[in-house]
Parts: sequence; structure tokens; C-alpha cells
Amino acid sequence: MSKRKNQGHMKSKNKTNSSEKHRGKQNTSRRKKSKENHKEIHGPPRGQKSISLVETCTGLSKEGKGVIQWQGKQLEVPFLLPGEKAEVNVFPKGRTVEAELKRVITSAEERVEPPCLYYYECGGCQLQHMSNQAQSHFKQERIDALMKPFGKPEPILTMDHPYDYRNKSHTTVGLNHKGQVIGGLYAQNTHEIIPMDKCLIHDPKADEIVQTIKDYLKNSKMEPYNEDTGRGFLRHVLVKVGKVSGEIMVVLVAASSEFKGKKNFVKAIRKAHPEITTMLLNVNRRSTSIILGDQEQILFGKGTITDTLCGLEFEISAKSFYQINPVQTEKLYGTAIEMAELNGKETVIDAYCGIGTIGLVASQKAGKVIGVEMNKGAVRNAVQNSKRNGVQNARFYQGDAGEFMVEMAARGEKADVVIMDPPRSGSDEAFLSSVVKLQPKRIVYVSCNPETQARDLKYLVKNGYEVEGIQPVDMFPQTYHVESVVKLVQKV
Repeated sequence: MSKRKNQGHMKSKNKTNSSEKHRGKQNTSRRKKSKENHKEIHGPPRGQKSISLVETCTGLSKEGKGVIQWQGKQLEVPFLLPGEKAEVNVFPKGRTVEAELKRVITSAEERVEPPCLYYYECGGCQLQHMSNQAQSHFKQERIDALMKPFGKPEPILTMDHPYDYRNKSHTTVGLNHKGQVIGGLYAQNTHEIIPMDKCLIHDPKADEIVQTIKDYLKNSKMEPYNEDTGRGFLRHVLVKVGKVSGEIMVVLVAASSEFKGKKNFVKAIRKAHPEITTMLLNVNRRSTSIILGDQEQILFGKGTITDTLCGLEFEISAKSFYQINPVQTEKLYGTAIEMAELNGKETVIDAYCGIGTIGLVASQKAGKVIGVEMNKGAVRNAVQNSKRNGVQNARFYQGDAGEFMVEMAARGEKADVVIMDPPRSGSDEAFLSSVVKLQPKRIVYVSCNPETQARDLKYLVKNGYEVEGIQPVDMFPQTYHVESVVKLVQKV
């Protein structure tokens, strides 16, 4: 539910890296250096003066960076683990101070060799230098600390195979300084493409398809788009994979709708990958960071794919939001439905319902489900998904969920359960007050940001509710992100 650029020299200036961004290329010599103690991991940026010091890491930040103390300041150092003694480069810049790991002198037991060749330059994963057990421990401790005022969280639900889980991948294509076709993702806070061939958390099939498309560009007249000159055609490749259905969507994001050689391209890619079920051309002429444009045409297939989640079938378009880790999503939703305590008679409000996934799952055990969502396209998808699955007891409305609930309360209507799954920013007081006015017996709060969730829980606890269950779920292995589901009940 995270909705989300190279750490350069891994400076600790609180720059958040998205789990959707996996980029960079690391040569084998650098990888070897990162494995051995007393070897340099990163050198200082060119033209920037640094202070070298040796410090011992005392803890981890919320983003999994090592914490050290320097001149009364707490600095965050990527790739450093608690208890490790290391040489660190410090870069004073006015009131701010940046730091980077130069070499590890004494390693912690939790340190492992990152399996990804691009890890130290990519930035999309932040925890691959930790063992899986250490990653889980870090996330558990973070949730425990945030939720301490409300109760003791359950042990985090982890993933048996914490790789290959992403059902969506995005690749930017371009030319390097030699004029060669490359594909990867932008370096953090730049528009410099870091080339990469494989991401260990992507679906492997998606990376194979992207590689085929890059090879096709190298041997054809189709040109990658050049942001500086405004010339060229192909900007990005988006691939979505139905993990259960096996259906695959390929979206070419281009700077123009004039697709020369379209038939030959589709024929060649389909021949190499007959598993592709639909291909689209998306036209984006804007010079912004937004990947998809508004204009879209189908090149092959029906323009959408389907996948199954919690026993229900969902239609997925190029723009629709769908959980990127379906294996862990089933655990997340299963937990939420269990906390809702449904017996077939309840009225359930699915706030921030999106395309209706969690609401439709709840409909299997509820009396009636009402989904509310601001995005018109998402509501349209929710209605279609309801019909696709033959769901008769769910209705979806476009609008502000808070206002919707206030109007319900004014009419004297009730809801037994409110399921809320807000964005990373959490909910505002207006929405939370509307939940309180409706007075549901239970609230199930699904969050992709436990910090804003903890903030919102304080309001709900002050206004008639108490926390009865807390369940963290590791939705994004190898990254610092963690989800949390909380059950609240009306105080007696």
C-alpha cells in the first residue's frame, strides 16, 4: 500500500527510498569489497570535503540506517548495523550533516552479503545487508515501540520466500553516454538512469520481458526518449503479472502516439513471450515525474488482466491500484476480516475502498458492505469487480468517506464495523471524528505507515475506543516498510 530515487554515496539526509524503486548497477569488485571487513564500501563524493571518523553504531533509525553520535548530533548511516565499529565519512553542510559508511571494521553477526548485485547503488531495498531474522526483529521492535501505549503487538507475519514478490515493475529506458540502450530506474533525486538487468524482488518473468524489449530497441529503429532533446519514442515499460492467473500486461509509455513499426514490435515480443496476454501503448507527453499519461490504446488483448486474491477475481488495468505482494496481502486481509468478527449480519463500511478488494473479501462474511472512495475510476473498477464475482451485498460510492459517514449518522443509520485503509499520511481529524459520530462497534485500521497509525489511534482512544489487537505484517521484505492491522472496540 505504499503508493512510491540511487542513494548516490548513501548520505543520511533523511531521504526516503521507495520499495518501488530498484535500480543501479554494482560491479563485482565493489560487491566483493562490501563483503570483507576493513574494505572500503563507498568513497567520498567528488568535490566534497569530508571528515573521517571511527564510531560504533548504537541503534537503527526508522528507515533501518545505523545511528552514531558526533559532536552532540545523531547521524544516520546507511548499511551500518548496531554494535558495528566502522569508519564513517561525515560531510558538514551548514546546519545539516550528512554521513556515509566507508568501511566496516568489526561486523555484527546479523550482517550478510546482499544477494543483489545492485544493492549498494540501487536504494530500493534498504535491509539486504541484514539477515532475514534481523530484518523481522527490526520491524517488530519498531512496531512494538510505536504501539506501546496501546498494547503488545503479535509477532510479525513474515514471508517464507522474501523475494520475487512484486507483481508490478517499472523500467525507464534511455541511452548512456556511448549512445547504447539502457534500462533501469532513476538515481535518487536525479533523472540519471541506473542500468540494471534483474531485480530480486520483481517477478522474474517481468524482468525477462523488459530485457527482450531492450534487446529489440538495440536492433531496431525505435528510439528511447531523450528528456534533454525531446526526441525519441519509448520512455518507460510497465509490467503487471497476475501471480495466480499467470496473465501478463505490458504497457509501453511513449512520448508520442505515432508508433512506427507497431505490428513488427508486437509480433516480435509476443513470439518471444507468448505468455503475455495484453499489451498497451500509453502516451505521456508531460515533462513530470508522473509515469502514465492520460491517452491509452490497446495493442493486443483486452487491455486488462485478472488475478485472484482471497478466492475472488479482480480485473486490473494499467492505472488501477492493486496490492503488489499478493501472498502477504492474503495474510493482511485475513487478519483484518478476523478482527472484524463478522457473522453475516453486520453492516460494514469500507473507507478508502479503492477497487474494492478488502470490501469484497469482507462481503463473504458480512450482511452488507458499503465502499466509499474519492477516485471515480477506482469506484468504477470496484463495481465491475463486484459484478464479476457475483457479489450481491456490496455497494460502492464515489465521494469523501468522512462526509458519507457523517450523513449516515445524521440520518440515524448505523454501521457495525468500519474498515479503514488510508494512504501513508493516515487520516485527518475530520475523518476520524466522522467515524466516532457513526459509533461502529468495531474499527479495523489497516496501515502502511505505523507512525501515522499510532497518531490516529490516540484520537480514537480518546474518543470512546480501546485497542484490542495489533498485528504487524511484513508486506515489503528487504525494505524498511511494515504494515500493521489494529482492532479497536467501543469502550463499555
